[in-house]
Amino acid sequence: MSPAHTQPKRKKRLVILVAGLVTAGGVAWAASAMAATGNTAAAQTIVCPTPQVGEVPAAAQAEVTRELANLDKQLAEANTRLRNTVGQGGPNFVQNAILGPLADKRKSTLDRIAIAIGRVATAPQGLDQFATCALSTDGQATDTPAPTTVTATQTNPPPATSTAANTGAGEIVCPTPQIGAVPAAAQAEVTRELANLDKQLGEANTRLQNTVGQGGPNFVQNAILGPLADKRAAALDRIAIAIGRVASKPQGLQQFATCTLVK
Repeated sequence: MSPAHTQPKRKKRLVILVAGLVTAGGVAWAASAMAATGNTAAAQTIVCPTPQVGEVPAAAQAEVTRELANLDKQLAEANTRLRNTVGQGGPNFVQNAILGPLADKRKSTLDRIAIAIGRVATAPQGLDQFATCALSTDGQATDTPAPTTVTATQTNPPPATSTAANTGAGEIVCPTPQIGAVPAAAQAEVTRELANLDKQLGEANTRLQNTVGQGGPNFVQNAILGPLADKRAAALDRIAIAIGRVASKPQGLQQFATCTLVK
């Protein structure tokens, strides 16, 4: 066979080889790009500053607890949308479509917290500074939320028309748990248990009012104060466990379990 006949085959083989390299290179580049995009999306998360609410009066505790839970819900929904919209929109998409609306929702919620406290005590000032959240990269928050110092007022001062005072039944008062700094990761659970403490105390005082004149001299201790202390001890244990999962576990919370009857 003459060289003239073999030349086209060489060219064909060379074209196929080059095409193969381009295809392989294209696949490798695409795979690398997809991996990079996936890593960037996975590394991004929205972080928000933790509101420094301060002391919450017992009369406002339930509403404040509900609004704090709303803040957690809003942040979770924003992070879900962030993950589900990777690659969408222009350079300002995250700010305009996620972070901006989230700040508006948080501001409204923080306003409701201030109003709830302001109805029964001095309204906290400056809560709006905790409305704006930021986008972190590579798992490192650009603005790490500060822990909240929670002080829950448990003494429930009786109003002038208190049934307990009118009937002579007295009132149950409980010591305020000194919890200290609560990590953001434990905030929702601690808030829920503080609400449980308020609920337990409210139920105990209701029972005290509804059982005036019943039982012997130890009825209040055995039927109301004792069970209340057990419930509070369990709630305080759950608070310590929740904080202990992410930080140093608070010690000595059991000292706040026992309540007393004030005539």
